[in-house]
Amino acid sequence: MKKAALIVIAIISISCNQGKSENLQPTLKSTVLEVKTENYDWLLGNWKRTNEKKGKETLEKWNKVNDTTYSGIGFTLQNNDTIFKEKMNLMKVRGKWNLTVTVSQDAAPIVFKGIEHNENEFICENKENDFPNIIKYWKKGKNLNAEISGGETKVLFEFEK
Repeated sequence: MKKAALIVIAIISISCNQGKSENLQPTLKSTVLEVKTENYDWLLGNWKRTNEKKGKETLEKWNKVNDTTYSGIGFTLQNNDTIFKEKMNLMKVRGKWNLTVTVSQDAAPIVFKGIEHNENEFICENKENDFPNIIKYWKKGKNLNAEISGGETKVLFEFEK
């Protein structure tokens, strides 16, 4: 009789534990599905502008600092002299990706606030800046594209690795 009671208690205990783990599993799955991973790893690497004016060479290099920060440097050469240089940081702040651009060591960084982003592009805006007001980067196949714009002026940058 004691053996039969122990077997019944063991079966009930196993059944209860199985029911509990089944109830936890949907909660765990739904939590995992809600986590959205955003990254702009397609920015990474050394890029050379393919649509640059003759006699100039524009290059960009992007690195990943961590999951919420990418660091870039861009420069234009003419006759082996650097005629333009900028430092860029793409950082996730309060759920938005902002782009900070510094064009000179003496100048304050310019913050372009993220207005649109997805896994293949981001668009950032600063209406107070003279030019550009909008900076857009996007992936097109294996290539990288960027566009700066303000008013009716747009400048397209096409890069390859």
